[in-house]
Amino acid sequence: MTLRPEYSLGHSAYNGFLHAEVGEEANGVRLTVLTALTRLGIDPWQEAARLADLPRDVAITALAAAIARLPEGNWKAADAEAIATRLAGLLPGYSSAAIAQPQPRAPDSGSGAAPAAPGSRPKATLSTWLLWGVAALVLYFLFLQFQPDNNLEPPSGPASTTQR
Repeated sequence: MTLRPEYSLGHSAYNGFLHAEVGEEANGVRLTVLTALTRLGIDPWQEAARLADLPRDVAITALAAAIARLPEGNWKAADAEAIATRLAGLLPGYSSAAIAQPQPRAPDSGSGAAPAAPGSRPKATLSTWLLWGVAALVLYFLFLQFQPDNNLEPPSGPASTTQR
């Protein structure tokens, strides 16, 4: 089974950018763009696609602002612009359509039925409506059956006579 395009990131156009080193953290661990964006609560692949679509100077400014929000490692907040310029050079000149807007998969040739689009509802068929109609009638008659008898007069007829 193959992964959908948005999950098969082994050959992503953003790998060079996302795995590039921002710098070294205070504890000596290498900090990548992928890790930095994740720590900031930003989806790395969506952010890479967004930055790739922006003009280069705007992408550098946005990336520098994100880097400045990180705790300082072997870099200073003043170095954020230079780091962002170096990293923005690793972005492709376009966003990857598979990451930016996932496309629905084509149906398998053996399945016979096309998969439902996300967010779409299946159409109700005649049998579905009939089933709901029968269920409603059963509930209605059950409701009537268990209603209390509010007749205040005694029943008339031979079975109702009592001896005095």
